[in-house]
This record gives sequence, C-alpha cells and structure tokens, in this order.
Amino acid sequence: MNALVQHTPLDVVVRSNLDFKLDDIPRFWFGDDPFRTRIFDALSLTFPEGERYFIESVRLFRDKIEDPELQQKVKDFIRQEAQHGIAHDKMNALMKAQGMPLDAFTARLKKIFRFELTKRSPQYNIAMTAAAEHLTALMAETFYHNKNVLAEAHPYARALFAWHAIEEMEHRDVAFDVMKQVGEVPEATRKFALAFTTVLMFGFTMYRANVMLDHDGFSRRERFNMFRKGLPWFFGKQGIMTRMKSEYLDWFNKDFHPSQHPVIHQYDVWLKVYEETGDPIKAGHAFWQAGY
Repeated sequence: MNALVQHTPLDVVVRSNLDFKLDDIPRFWFGDDPFRTRIFDALSLTFPEGERYFIESVRLFRDKIEDPELQQKVKDFIRQEAQHGIAHDKMNALMKAQGMPLDAFTARLKKIFRFELTKRSPQYNIAMTAAAEHLTALMAETFYHNKNVLAEAHPYARALFAWHAIEEMEHRDVAFDVMKQVGEVPEATRKFALAFTTVLMFGFTMYRANVMLDHDGFSRRERFNMFRKGLPWFFGKQGIMTRMKSEYLDWFNKDFHPSQHPVIHQYDVWLKVYEETGDPIKAGHAFWQAGY
C-alpha cells in the first residue's frame, strides 16, 4: 500500500435510537452455528465497555486540541461511540437472558479499563485506542467486503454489525489524529499498541466464546472440536481475518495514516438506503448485498 495515497476522510455522522429488532433473533443466529455465533457475541460483549474506554482515552486530550475541525470530530466520535455502546448493551442483554455470565464479563472489563486509565499514561491509552480503531475498522471491511462471509448471519444481527462497521469507517482517523497532533506518543508505543491490542482482543474473544459455549451445555470435547474446525474460518490461509494482513501491517510503517486505505466500496449504498428509508435493517441488508 502506497502511504502517499490519501483518501478524503468521511464525515462523522451521529445516528441515534436505531432499532435492530434484536429480540427476534434466534439463540444461534449465525447459520445455527454455535461457534460462529458465540465468537461474534463475544465481540459484542467487549464493545460497550470498550467504547467507553475509547471515549475516556480521547477526552484526556480534548483541552490540548486546537484544530476546530478535529475538535468537532472528537465530539461526534464520542457521540457515535456512546450509541454503539447502547446498541450492543441491548444485544448483550439477550445473552444474559440466555444464561450467559454477562455480569462477570462486564465487571472484569470495567476493572481492566479502569486500571488502564488510572495506572497507565494518557499516551499509552490514546495509542491503544487508535490501534483498536484501526483493527475494528479493518474487521468491518473484512466482514462486509465479500458478502459470502456473513451470508448465513441473521439479517437483524448482520444489520447491527453493518451500522457499526459504517461508523467505524467514518471515525477511524479521529483517535489517530488526536494521538498524532497532541498525544506526543513515541513510535515504539504506537507500534506496540496494535500488537498488544490484537492479542488482547482475540484472546479475550476466544476465552469468552468458550465460556459461553460451556454455558450452552457443550462439553469440553465438543468445544475443542468446535474451535478446531471453526478457527480456520477466521485465521486459516484463506480465513476472513487473514485477508486483512497487508492493511493491518501498514500500521507499522512510520508514515502510516488511516486515510491511506480506501473506504469499503459499498459505503454509499448504506447511506443512500438509510436516508431513503430510515431503516437500519434495510440499509444493512443492502450494504451486505452490495458486497462482492
């Protein structure tokens, strides 16, 4: 990827009170596949507390930002992230109703993020936030670039993740620009942050998925076989996460900026359908359908 190619940043648009009818999705909403369902559920589990951590990390630098455009984008970033937390709280409530140990998961996450904010430097926290935003923006494109990836997902859950993907792309450069303009983050810290964030995100995701599958009643042997058969779908040679390797590694280039990556090709499709209908489920379906 040529780091000198810059794409125009997207507007950070705040959309509130979106209804994804999550009460209507089945227990195993990803093609009746417990493994893939619980992997995505485990990602959803992280988002509410993670988004709040991102907000607090950026707020540490608000008083130092002099660029009016970046100041406004930070405000909109915070409002977007707050809406993401609300939406995923609703999805997580469904998991709690299914008997999942949501309270224990949430308490652990709160403890981890509070430790980071109070015991680590602001520079460390903004670097971790910028790195996480890079990772989630790439995941968003990876999930929707090819429509076969989420073909078996329930349309309502798929629409939730589509909306989240859209907004991750819209604000993917905000925390990064805060880090670069006023964060005074050493290059070594910036590079370390992505590697460490990746290990934490996928490590905790796999752990929580395993715990939930246990609560679903699957034996240790059954869970082992699920992971053995299911992980290549994510991390195999043709795995959906493996496909973003090149863009992921761009982060480690000294002159990297998120705008060097083009926005997913069907971004405007989601905007058009949502503007016409006000329905995030219809917009999410059109967005998915427009994948290659």
